[in-house]
Amino acid sequence: MSELVAVGNAGAAIRKANDEGRAGLVAYLPAGYPTIAGGVDAIKALVDGGADVIEIGLPYSDPVMDGVTIQRAAEIALAQGLRTRDVLSTVEQVASYSAVPVLVMTYWNPIERYGVDRFAADLAAAGGAGLITPDLIPEEGAEWIAAADKNDLDKVFLVSPSSTDDRIALTTANCRGFVYATAVMGVTGAREQASDLAAPLVARTKAATGIPVGVGLGVSNGDQAAGVAAYADAVIVGSAFVKALDAGGPAGVRELTESLAEGVRREPRTFANR
Repeated sequence: MSELVAVGNAGAAIRKANDEGRAGLVAYLPAGYPTIAGGVDAIKALVDGGADVIEIGLPYSDPVMDGVTIQRAAEIALAQGLRTRDVLSTVEQVASYSAVPVLVMTYWNPIERYGVDRFAADLAAAGGAGLITPDLIPEEGAEWIAAADKNDLDKVFLVSPSSTDDRIALTTANCRGFVYATAVMGVTGAREQASDLAAPLVARTKAATGIPVGVGLGVSNGDQAAGVAAYADAVIVGSAFVKALDAGGPAGVRELTESLAEGVRREPRTFANR
């Protein structure tokens, strides 16, 4: 696979940010929270605030890798009757709103239930850019990899501090778009301090691939975003946006996005390993 192809839709957006001398901002909110329509408005606020890539979460009944903030939002969305088709509708509305790439972040079970080929085709038809699959490893993802390639979709797999160099090489070889470096061991969630495992993980990952590496480690403010942007190609933020939505609605989401967008621009740098 050529590097141009491997970069994909989300990767191209991150590369564009890197060409401007800054890290990209990847912003997450779950679909259907606080309502289906309200969720669309909140996700559009991420776009308006300056996010470079959007992650739309597909709420799941057993979110074992998520912290309490995202778990609660998922429970509320599901209790209100959210279905996979509503997530795809949310993707379509956000994708038609701007040119910012829109990914779905999802556990694998809902995709299997929906049908892998069917989901890939429907996601592409809705204008989606691809999937982030936190509980799917490449060795078990042949059906998804084939469906994604057929529909020109990004495939974002995860690496962690416990990943061996061989595991990182295998994972990155199957990624398209960017590599998701989850630099905090345990569940997701905003944290007061950044992990000291993140920068070494990025260095190890970038030694294995030329596609962008995004870091998710509980960033919740502009200062933390600036710190991660000093070494990562993209800064990934999730739980903090759910909290901002709870506190201030879509306006609160946009305000936080603007602060984080300022953070990733604070210290211009040159991006290597292109």
